[in-house]
Amino acid sequence: METIERKALDIPALERLEPIHTRGLQRVFGALRLVMGWTFLWAFLDKAFALGFSTGRVLNEAGQTVKIDFLGPDAWVNGASPTAGAIGFGLKGPFADNIQSITSFQMTQAGPQVAGWIDWVYMVSLLLIGLGLISGVMTRLAAVGGIVWMATFYLGTAIWPEHNPFVDDHFVYAIILVGLILANAGRYYGLGKVWQRVGFVQDRRYLY
Repeated sequence: METIERKALDIPALERLEPIHTRGLQRVFGALRLVMGWTFLWAFLDKAFALGFSTGRVLNEAGQTVKIDFLGPDAWVNGASPTAGAIGFGLKGPFADNIQSITSFQMTQAGPQVAGWIDWVYMVSLLLIGLGLISGVMTRLAAVGGIVWMATFYLGTAIWPEHNPFVDDHFVYAIILVGLILANAGRYYGLGKVWQRVGFVQDRRYLY
């Protein structure tokens, strides 16, 4: 009887840690967490070092890639702004002026410029979100940060999606990140189980 009562008492605690009890779904959410983490981490690496995907491509007049200038002048580590181009040329919709105002955007002879702090906030947050999701440590905070950026990108650049009347990939990513929070996905294929046993973390679920 005592064993049965103890198991009954343990079930709520178990469910808080493992809201998904199906092994297959645990693996799916673990894989989704890793994929989303790599998405953010790669965005950081590409913009920081101009690795030639969205940053560092040298184009000809026809818009074709001539070469990839690794660690070239477009790299953040060499002083380039990873956000000025998008804020200057990529914004559209009703919130464009608000975002440009917040970031102190201005067009100069040297090109678009924004306040230096916005580049640091953007890049550091990409790095922390990517590492948090990949490692499974502080997955919930990382996912919340990702949702904030997805909402910002959606409102700033895709509030009217080009290829769909309502749904944009930023919207889909945000839903996946919500799912990672609800699934406590840091526990699958990550360090979440170890992290959540740390005394300081156990009673602070927002740190899971």
